[in-house]
Amino acid sequence: MAKKIINDGLIDLNEIWGSEVTLYYPELYAGATDVVGLYNGRESIIDFKQTNKPKRREWIDDYFVQLGAYAMAHNYVYRTKIQTGVILMCSKDHFFQKFEVSDQEFVKYQHQFLKRVDQYYSSHVNNKDHQDTKHDEKV
Repeated sequence: MAKKIINDGLIDLNEIWGSEVTLYYPELYAGATDVVGLYNGRESIIDFKQTNKPKRREWIDDYFVQLGAYAMAHNYVYRTKIQTGVILMCSKDHFFQKFEVSDQEFVKYQHQFLKRVDQYYSSHVNNKDHQDTKHDEKV
């Protein structure tokens, strides 16, 4: 599957800024993406996914939300202007798919992520003393 993603998906990768990149937005969240760089000439976050069966675009909104989070963290920490996310996916029968999201649609997914972060902190953390209400630990 990796070979299929490399051969079919990375052909449009113009420049690599990092691979297996750990990203964080200070005091809010952290994660890791597969590649950050220029994809089709645009600053992009690129993630590789394996799947049992091919996917429809409408089934992978959570992946776009994840890419939006990674982009916001990279933009904040490194002062970039990433506005494109790319999912390179291959099924176990070697069916390759590429999904891209950019510009206003990408911003919509970033807003969805921020709502999730807000919901998480609202339900898990007592803002007054920064206690994790589920595990009774300081955050």
